Amino acid sequence: MATTKQRINISVSKSTAKALGYLAKRDQEPVATKAGALLEFALEIEEDRMLSAIADERLKNYKGTWLSHEKVWGKIKRRIH
Repeated sequence: MATTKQRINISVSKSTAKALGYLAKRDQEPVATKAGALLEFALEIEEDRMLSAIADERLKNYKGTWLSHEKVWGKIKRRIH
């Protein structure tokens, strides 16, 4: 059966291979599946770090006014009740 996934070859240390094998066995899935899932998770974390850096830069340069929690959510609560 053909797969839509892209195959890649990676080299890892013995300790990484051992840990990956342990995690795959624990979760009852193939090592390649576990490696792919961990890579996807790592990429999400990296994306979060980049987006956080962008947001931090925007906050540093923000010249507008801030609204308090009560000012925003207080109005919403009053509308609901």
